[in-house]
Amino acid sequence: MTTLIEVPEAEPGIVAPKSKSKAGGGLGRYIVVRFFLIIPTVFILVTLVFFLMRVIGDPITASQGGRLPPDVLAQRIQEAGYDRPVLVQYFEYLGQLITGNFGSTITDRRPVVEVLTTFGAATLELSINALIVALAVGIPFGLIAAQHRDKTPDAFLRFFAILCYATPVFFSGLLLKLTFSVWLGWFPVAGRASTRTELTMSGLAAPSGIYWLDALRSGNFAALGDIVAHAVLPAVALGLLTAGVFLRLVRTNVIGTLGKDYVEAGRSRGVSEFRLVTKHAYKPALIPIITVMGLQIALMLGGAILTETTFEWKGLGYQLVQYLNARDFVAVQGIVVLLAIIVAVTNFVVDIIAALIDPRVRY
Repeated sequence: MTTLIEVPEAEPGIVAPKSKSKAGGGLGRYIVVRFFLIIPTVFILVTLVFFLMRVIGDPITASQGGRLPPDVLAQRIQEAGYDRPVLVQYFEYLGQLITGNFGSTITDRRPVVEVLTTFGAATLELSINALIVALAVGIPFGLIAAQHRDKTPDAFLRFFAILCYATPVFFSGLLLKLTFSVWLGWFPVAGRASTRTELTMSGLAAPSGIYWLDALRSGNFAALGDIVAHAVLPAVALGLLTAGVFLRLVRTNVIGTLGKDYVEAGRSRGVSEFRLVTKHAYKPALIPIITVMGLQIALMLGGAILTETTFEWKGLGYQLVQYLNARDFVAVQGIVVLLAIIVAVTNFVVDIIAALIDPRVRY
C-alpha cells in the first residue's frame, strides 16, 4: 500500500536559501589575502637585516675603518648620515625602499639597483637551469621508484635522493669540476661563458642578461653552444639539491595514488602498471611538487650563493660574497632584500597556482 505524504507549500514571500557558491568571491579573497601577506614578510626581513647589520656599527666604519684617516672617515660618516640615531636611519631607509632607492655601495660607489640589475639576470639564469635539471631528474626517477616499490631500483633511487639533498652544493660542485673539467676535460672549469662570447653578448641591442636567451634571439648558435657548456656543471650541482626532494615527493604520492580505488579498478581490467603510473597516478603526484616549489626556490637561491662562488658564476650570490668580504653592508642589505622579495613573490604565485589546480586547497 502506498502512503502519500503531503508536503506543506512554501509561504508567500519566503524564498528557499540558495547554496553559496564557494568559487564566487572565495578565490579572489584568497588571492588578495595572500598578496598582502607579502608585505609583512618582506618588512620583517628588511628590519632584521637592517638592525643586524648595525650591530657592529655604521657601514662606513665597518668597510673603511683602518683604511682612511680618522678625519676623512668621520666626514664620510657624516655625509652618509650614519652619525644620526639608528631609528632615524631605519625609517629613512624604509622610505628609500618604497621609492626603489636601495642606496649606493660603499666600496665602489655604485647604485645598488645597478648591481641588482647587472648581476640579477645571471642568478635568474642559473636558477632556471637548475630547476630544469631538478624537474628532469626528480620526476622521471620518482615515477620509476614508485613503479618498482621496495625493489632494487627503488632502493637505489631512494639512496640517490638522500645523497642529492644531503651533499653540500659546494662539495658536489668541486667533485663535478674535478671529474668533468679537470680529469675528463668535457666542460669548462668556471665562468658563464668564454671571454669572446661575453663580449658578443654585451654588444647586443637590449640584452636580457640571460645568455642562452640572448644567443637564441640573435641566432648565434656558436655562442649558444659555449654558454650551454659553461652552464651544465653549475646547473647540475644546484639542480640535484632540489631533484632529491622532488624524487621523494613524486615517489610517495604516486605510491599513494596507486592504492586508490579507481587505479585498482583499472588494474583489475588488465591495464598495464606502466600505463597506470604514467596516465593515472602521474598528474596527482605533481600537485605536491607545485605546492613546495616556493620553498625550494628559497633553498635554490641559498644554494646559488655557494654554486656561484664555486664556479665563479658572476651573479648576485657571487657578488654577495664579495661584498661580505669587503664589509659593504649597504650592498649586502640590497641583495638580501631583493632575494626576500623574490622568495615572497614566488611563494605567492605558487600558492595561487596550487589553489587553482588542487581542489583540496580551501580559500
